[in-house]
Order: sequence, then structure tokens, then C-alpha cells
Amino acid sequence: MTAVDRAYGAIRQAILDGRFAAGTRVTEHEAAALSGVSRTPVREALRRLQNEGLLEFVPNHGTVVPRWSESEIDDMFELRAMLEAYAVERATRLASREDVATLRALAEAQIAAAQAGGEGRLQDIARLNSQFHERLQQVAASERLQRMLVALIEVPLVAQTFRKYSDEQLLRSSQHHLEIVLAMEAGDPASAASIMRAHVLGARTAFYRAMGRETAPRTMAL
Repeated sequence: MTAVDRAYGAIRQAILDGRFAAGTRVTEHEAAALSGVSRTPVREALRRLQNEGLLEFVPNHGTVVPRWSESEIDDMFELRAMLEAYAVERATRLASREDVATLRALAEAQIAAAQAGGEGRLQDIARLNSQFHERLQQVAASERLQRMLVALIEVPLVAQTFRKYSDEQLLRSSQHHLEIVLAMEAGDPASAASIMRAHVLGARTAFYRAMGRETAPRTMAL
């Protein structure tokens, strides 16, 4: 792993974990101290994170973690619902038996994590959730689609959605993954896509309820 990769990984994880909150300035000095590398690779890592939308450059202020408006948040969930539904539909047509078996194992592990107690449960669920969605994107075999989804899925607000879930919502969200796998096993791309849409929209509903809203600012058309 290169110094740039180490810096990129450390800064990115700090953003997703909420250690760098929305609106926080991320200086080269702080990033270098966090990642244990010099400022030169840190500069490249910060540029990569800006390209992915996890950071933005604000004139006269520097590099900061973006703040998201309600409209932007809504757009992210809408785009996720469309693109991830397309990804799973494509993956269903292209998946090998080994691919589906891997996805089933991840889905079942996430359900087990959701049913378990313990302080590390949310971290386990988030990790398994990321692995499941990443594997689906890999099976869909579209680099352009993967690049588009990275900017939508791996933003702090979405990455921290699980912290807003009730126990029931955590389990239901995890079960969606197994339902997607069952549709893939049945060779039914339309059903897999429909379940994925419901999965993403369920995350949006949980997010807005945690903000004190019953629904998103505007209704999504599918």
C-alpha cells in the first residue's frame, strides 16, 4: 500500500465515521497526523476525496466536509434507488453461482449481526452492508456505474444511516439483502430491482424520521 493509499484510507474512514463532521475543515497537517504520512501524499489523497465528493474545496476556507441540503439528500437517495436497482438487475443476469453464494453468505451474516447484541453490532452491520453492495456492483461489471455509485453511497450521511435505525429497521434492512439474493437465485431481475428500490427508500424513510419528518421533502417517482 502506498503512502497516498494510506492517507486516503485514513481520512476517508474518519469522514465516514463522523470524526470529521459536516462543515469541518480538514487541514493537511491534521490529515498527515491522522494517517502518519507526509503532506505530499496527503495532498493527493485530499484531491481524490474531493473527486469522490467526500470533501470539497471552499475558497478562502480550504478543504471541508460538505454540508448537505435537504434537496441534495433527497436527490442522493433518489439516484441511489434508480442506479442500485439497475445494478442489481444487471448483476442478476451476469452473476455466477459463486457470485450468488458469496452474496447469500454476506446477507445471512448481516441478518445474524442484526439479531445479535453488543456494542460492535452497528459496525459489523455497516461493514457487511458495504461488502454486499460492493459485491453487487462488481458483479454488475460496469466501471462507470461503480464510479457513479461511490459518490452516492459512501457519503457521511448515508454511511451513518444505520445509527438512526431501530432494532426492527436494522433487521428489516438486513433481510432485504437476502430477499434480493433469493430473487437472483430465481433468475428474476425485475423482482431483485424492485426489492432494491424498497431497500434504498426504506433507508431514506429512516433517515427523515430520525430528523423529525414522517416523509422525505418530495415524493419519489419510480
